[in-house]
Amino acid sequence: MVAELIDGRAFAARLRASVRDRVAEAAPRAGQAPGLAVVLVGHDPASEVYVRSKGKQALEAGMKSFEYRLPETTRAAELLDLIARLNDDAQVHGILVQLPLPAHLDPRAVINAIAPHKDVDGFHISNVGMVGTGQEAIVPCTPLGCMMMLRERHSDLRGRTALVIGHSNVVGKPMARLLLNADCTVMIAHKSSTNIPELARLADILVVAAGVPGLVRADWIKPGATVIDVGINRIPAPERGEGRTRLVGDVDFDAVREVAGAITPVPGGVGPMTIACLLANTLSAYCHQHGLDCAPLDLDEQDPA
Repeated sequence: MVAELIDGRAFAARLRASVRDRVAEAAPRAGQAPGLAVVLVGHDPASEVYVRSKGKQALEAGMKSFEYRLPETTRAAELLDLIARLNDDAQVHGILVQLPLPAHLDPRAVINAIAPHKDVDGFHISNVGMVGTGQEAIVPCTPLGCMMMLRERHSDLRGRTALVIGHSNVVGKPMARLLLNADCTVMIAHKSSTNIPELARLADILVVAAGVPGLVRADWIKPGATVIDVGINRIPAPERGEGRTRLVGDVDFDAVREVAGAITPVPGGVGPMTIACLLANTLSAYCHQHGLDCAPLDLDEQDPA
């Protein structure tokens, strides 16, 4: 058996098209387009790439894009003042502060300064708490994208056994909460767990977000399981030339594909869904703020929060 590929690029393209269509329908009723503000502090190269991509895709979806690039030396008070102004700006419906921040800035204080209804990353403690208790909330983008792909693969997630490897606040913990809200039986493993292969062999659904290239091997996989690989790791690729690298996931893709029923590739799996879900979250926030029924998703089917 060779696993079915879960095509994140195609799924993300459909989601972006849905967002674009709903923006076109909603903007005349609201009298304005959705606005997404992205704040970047410092000059991290990877962050700059992400910010450019987010701005480009927001414009392509018919949204307004506001970018704020602050120097590495920005003081906490200056950043919090900017966030306060964006919270009060009626043209801005979603606010994202690009992480990581410089070491002298407290990311928790910064995230929790964002108005919860504009927190399109879904990291504010209010949104985290509502997701954790099964209430409607803004869901972190990467776990939301994973859930969309799982729900397309499985018409009903109830009763399935799921293992999440990794317990970060960005992916692992919210992913586990979403699976619980979907009535899965959920296990979480992390760097201190001692029996991860045994747990993995029980899982109908395996979500891996550990940041360890090739961690998950074929003999960890329950035959026919669905494997969602969130890992993005850059490793040396001498076959491509001196100093060249390539992207791999946390799963030994070629080997695991021979056992699993479905699997996301890296690149081209979860990654493209993250920005698409950011646009979807921005549209949902905009709809809520304007009292419009124009969300890009059927939340009862796609978002168990």
